[in-house]
Amino acid sequence: MSMAQSLSTSMVSSSSCAFLAPSPTRLDSRPQGVSLQVKRVGVCKCVATPQEEKIAFKTMVSRNANIAKLQAGYLFPEIARRKAAHLLKYPDAQVISLGIGDTTEPIPEVITSAMEKRAFELSTQEGYSGYGAEQGEKPLRAAIASTFYRDLSIEENDIFVSDGAKCDISRLQVVFGSNVTMAVQDPSYPAYVDSSVIMGQTGQFQKDVEKYGNIEYMKCSPENGFFPDLSTVARTDIIFFCSPNNPTGAAATREQLTQLVQFAKSNGSIIVYDSAYAMYMSDDNPRSIFEIPGAKEVAIETSSFSKYAGFTGVRLGWTVVPKELLFSDGFPVARDFNRIVCTCFNGASNISQAGGFACLTPEGLGAMRQVIGFYKENTDIITETFSSLGFKVYGGKNAPYVWVHFPGQSSWDVFSEILEKTHVVTTPGSGFGPAGEGFVRVSAFGHRQNILEACKRFKQLYK
Repeated sequence: MSMAQSLSTSMVSSSSCAFLAPSPTRLDSRPQGVSLQVKRVGVCKCVATPQEEKIAFKTMVSRNANIAKLQAGYLFPEIARRKAAHLLKYPDAQVISLGIGDTTEPIPEVITSAMEKRAFELSTQEGYSGYGAEQGEKPLRAAIASTFYRDLSIEENDIFVSDGAKCDISRLQVVFGSNVTMAVQDPSYPAYVDSSVIMGQTGQFQKDVEKYGNIEYMKCSPENGFFPDLSTVARTDIIFFCSPNNPTGAAATREQLTQLVQFAKSNGSIIVYDSAYAMYMSDDNPRSIFEIPGAKEVAIETSSFSKYAGFTGVRLGWTVVPKELLFSDGFPVARDFNRIVCTCFNGASNISQAGGFACLTPEGLGAMRQVIGFYKENTDIITETFSSLGFKVYGGKNAPYVWVHFPGQSSWDVFSEILEKTHVVTTPGSGFGPAGEGFVRVSAFGHRQNILEACKRFKQLYK
């Protein structure tokens, strides 16, 4: 075979497709005085051949039937999906997000400097530490007790530091198991209901009433001051209650919480009290359920640094399980929760805990109150905007959320109209429960210029 034929053969055999054909052979390294005649290679076409459809391999493991009961996606990822689709449709739009309650302002330096110091210490022989106590570092637990529960007989050993209240809600559900019944404010934070569904505590979703079976939905509306009529509420094992409430922004009074504690005692129930927004309280309402006499015998409280210090990404919270709280057989609830924490969790980040401890110094508390004050000013701006347009507006005073009423309209339709016409993301009220239908939640977490721009767009839409 000639050299030219050999080159031709090797080039053709390298690929039968034109888009994979090699680059022309380089001849600049050939010996001087030798001439080569290179044969041109023809272009070969690819011809697709029919193939049988490949069937994906399946295991023999059945899907968790409880997860299969969940409706669509979790509320906030669904909002994010619709926002992403909107940006594909309007790639140049300046979208403002007032939907998910995610903080936007920088963490105060007095807090980040403490985390920076702790992070650097980890690079030294003297300052390095590995696993810590699953329940949290004792100085932080003591600081939480003295800051938020002073004179309430809550001790550091009653406090479990975690990576956030949302995570602790699910850990508590594991403690309770699948054979309990539960009640929830309607509307309320979706994690309460969804975690109950996943645990197998509920029946199927009933499309006609937009509710799950075996859940007691405690309706909270303008008509009842956003506090349920407990005389109409059936007895359940667990009662989830959030004050100030997400999404309505309503805060329960001392008298109302006294009724709730008495209701739980008379029914032998446990209250899971979510106080994640307590520092936003302006009215003279309880910041903790443990301000109510007898609450330590029937209540757990969960809270978080997320909305106080901007720790939505840093992740740090806590749950209080008093030693007085007992199951029906007399076993302490705290001991079971401790067992779950030690099994499912290795403790909050030591760097996050350093930040949490800094939050509770006098300087840190002052800095957090400044940030909270900024967001509360945002709520005032949003509230005044919708009120001036003739809407009934609730919340805002004691929480970073404004609850706007659109009577006779679908919450998702209002959400879609606002997004389509103003490029502002809100949250449809029905995503928090059937009693949220006809409402939209507007978050005050945003840069001031974005809040002002969003309100300008609302006025243009509804004037």
